[in-house]
Amino acid sequence: MESTAGAGQLLAISDLHISYPENRELVEKMRPGTDDDWLIVAGDVAETVADIRWVLETFADRFAKVLWAPGNHDLWTHPKDPVTLRGVARYEHLVALCRELGVVSPEDPYPVWEGPGGPVVVAPLFLLYDYSFLPAGCTTKEEGLAYAHGTGIVCNDEYLLHPDPYPTREAWCRARVEATERRLAELPEDLPTVLAGHYPLDRHPMDVLWYPEFAMWCGTTRTADWHRLFRVDTMVYGHLHIPRTTWHEGVRFEEVSVGYPREWRKRSRPPGELRRILPMEVATGDRGAAPGLGGGRGDAR
Repeated sequence: MESTAGAGQLLAISDLHISYPENRELVEKMRPGTDDDWLIVAGDVAETVADIRWVLETFADRFAKVLWAPGNHDLWTHPKDPVTLRGVARYEHLVALCRELGVVSPEDPYPVWEGPGGPVVVAPLFLLYDYSFLPAGCTTKEEGLAYAHGTGIVCNDEYLLHPDPYPTREAWCRARVEATERRLAELPEDLPTVLAGHYPLDRHPMDVLWYPEFAMWCGTTRTADWHRLFRVDTMVYGHLHIPRTTWHEGVRFEEVSVGYPREWRKRSRPPGELRRILPMEVATGDRGAAPGLGGGRGDAR
């Protein structure tokens, strides 16, 4: 593990979706508060490699350290992207991009935050999902997908996120969970952790989704005990477009997404605020943000 001492803040943001010009403008305005600030970027930067590069390069020039975890949009093989890599090859291409820019990816040594609120290990995660967050009354993936198609709430991953060379996304998820669990188990037992991924480790944040069936594309039951098992101080995630703080079994869960303009315009808080993870803000609890749609007919997450 790499250790870097200093003051400053550990900040986080996700779901920048800079294909929207309004969101790109938000990124242009994002700045650290001190020269020692770190920034976690918890996925869904953009759908094209060029846009992902622009965001990560912009942040790498401004923050002392940047950590990235991929979101599903980052991994899409989108028809507008000239980079046509699929699945693992696309992910590895983005990891190489991060290393070129000096950004920490899930494949790199986990750094130790030694600023205020530390020391803690900060681990960016890439875990995916396995359809185990099934809708009520469904017992299999096939039943869950049939129900979702019946409601019209189907994640665009079904068409754009390819698992190659794995046969299915759930097989890729299983491999990612097993490999990540081994790495986390090797961390020193005297250090707490901040785990940061695109998806929450536990299902409880999905309780407020307007469309509960979208939970199938939001994580895996395989990580339900990780917040206890790996001494988690804070679990940082995005994907839901419901920015808020919740507590689960004494552990803080921070959803740090920006979301789409049509969503953030409805909120009382200014859009694009970086969330402070450490030192912990005095005022916590649900921030009262308007719930996200949890997947829609035109732009399902």
